[in-house]
Amino acid sequence: MTIRTAIPQEDRPDTRTIALAKRAEKRAAAESVGVDAHFIDNLVEDFYEKIREDNLLGPIFAEQIADWPPHLARMKAFWRSVLHNSGEFSGNPMLKHLAIPGLELRHFGRWLELFYETLREAEGEREATQLVGGRARMIADSLLTAIAMRRDGLTAGRAGKDLPHA
Repeated sequence: MTIRTAIPQEDRPDTRTIALAKRAEKRAAAESVGVDAHFIDNLVEDFYEKIREDNLLGPIFAEQIADWPPHLARMKAFWRSVLHNSGEFSGNPMLKHLAIPGLELRHFGRWLELFYETLREAEGEREATQLVGGRARMIADSLLTAIAMRRDGLTAGRAGKDLPHA
């Protein structure tokens, strides 16, 4: 029989303290494999340069984004939030992508191909490529699945299961 002793309220860490510690832990783990703010900034800049030049994705992004510098700043904040749990990004990428007509597997597949290519060119550690590439694939899978479910209902299943891996 295990006897549990309650921790007095004054000795318990508050939720904010726990959240900040977890945030710092996630950031430290990413930075330990080279994924720091500088890495993220360069990745976003280089990736979106490829996007703008791409025959398939360039026109879609050009139609959606009128002013690139604010978009790039927003994407840097997004990726810092994803990879460092920085909490600095607010918004709903899902709704933004649901509003773009005609997005399908080939678009997200191409997005990932360009993302992985940019990651390889960044010459980061293998663990960095796995970490960042894995998160990118998860995001693409989630967005594609939501788009397919909106279009096809629950029968869509996991639409992103065939997306490429890093």
